[in-house]
Amino acid sequence: MFKQSRAAVALLVCLALAGCADESLPTPTQPSSTAPSGDAGTTSTTVMSSTSTSATPEELALEQARAQIPAAQRDQVASLMMVGVGNFEEALEALNQGVGGIFIGSWTDDRLLTEEGRNIAALREIVRHDFSVSIDFEGGRVQRATHLLGDFPAPRVMAQTMTPEQVEDLAEILGTGLAAHGVTVNFAPVVDVDAWGLPVVGDRSFSDNPEIAATYATAFAKGLETAGITPVFKHFPGHGRASGDSHVEDVVTPHLDEMKKYDLVPYGTALAETQGAVMIGHMIVPGLGTDGVPATIDPATYELLRSGDYPGGVPYDGVVYTDDLSGMSAISAMMSPPEAVLASLKAGADQALWIHYGSLNAAIDHVNTAVSTGEYPKEQMLDSALRVQLQHIQE
Repeated sequence: MFKQSRAAVALLVCLALAGCADESLPTPTQPSSTAPSGDAGTTSTTVMSSTSTSATPEELALEQARAQIPAAQRDQVASLMMVGVGNFEEALEALNQGVGGIFIGSWTDDRLLTEEGRNIAALREIVRHDFSVSIDFEGGRVQRATHLLGDFPAPRVMAQTMTPEQVEDLAEILGTGLAAHGVTVNFAPVVDVDAWGLPVVGDRSFSDNPEIAATYATAFAKGLETAGITPVFKHFPGHGRASGDSHVEDVVTPHLDEMKKYDLVPYGTALAETQGAVMIGHMIVPGLGTDGVPATIDPATYELLRSGDYPGGVPYDGVVYTDDLSGMSAISAMMSPPEAVLASLKAGADQALWIHYGSLNAAIDHVNTAVSTGEYPKEQMLDSALRVQLQHIQE
């Protein structure tokens, strides 16, 4: 699908979000929840036929996205969730529950990417509503199914041995392989700035220099975009100078004032020059919001990202993902996956990500109840649903 200008789409989204309550949602002739992906052109034609021929591509995309928001509240809630799946059966069950995406992990059966009739293409024919397929493929020590997708160097090696143009070309090759296997979203590049060799970051970072990290991360993202893959910059607002590994412990970064001078620098360049999405990390950031609260469940984090209120920052209204909410101690030691999913969505996330598929129904029920009681405002939920559908159209 076509890629829209972030500024143009953001403006249209800002104008439209207030009108996304139930009574104003357009009713498509063929709801997305029952139309096969192969019929997307038919659905789009039906939805857009009443639109003025003078409408811009951005306006057409916004109209289509609003029409694709599911009609039922439980399905709207589920569309804000992305879960890890181990095989075709788990993927099908999750998608039948209405999730907005599935995550391909290191444990996922490779046949989900390859086996005719039981791969991503088959899921799209069966499920008959749009969804994202995500993966972690940074290069180096974080890459999946290398026998299918190739073995790529670590980001640090790329930056030390290649020009930005070469990295962009390499990322396009990677993205082409991902797209050929049904993947639409890559949780890369890392834009953390590796200040002191934190093991969990290390060579996953392009550089200890914020400007170099920005240049190479942006090039990598552009290559993915050329291949039709949505890049996701991570881990906002920056894990490079955290006190440890958020997979195994609570971690604290320097004060926000210091982060703005160093860790946040790459985001302005990356978000201004690409259509990439953003992942929030589980770091505790002194000076940002509530003391002791991980960034993923702190509204101040999302306000900072959306406003672009940091040096070189730009306003951002694209999709925001959480880091894994079920397998990382920095958040899982505090609350269960359903609780973490709700907390992150209330804070401002659009896609709550977690790898343990088994808690899906409980999470949907928990968030759905919160919407019904007003704990999680329905207007906010629908704002996120619109962003998610816009990204589906762009993928």
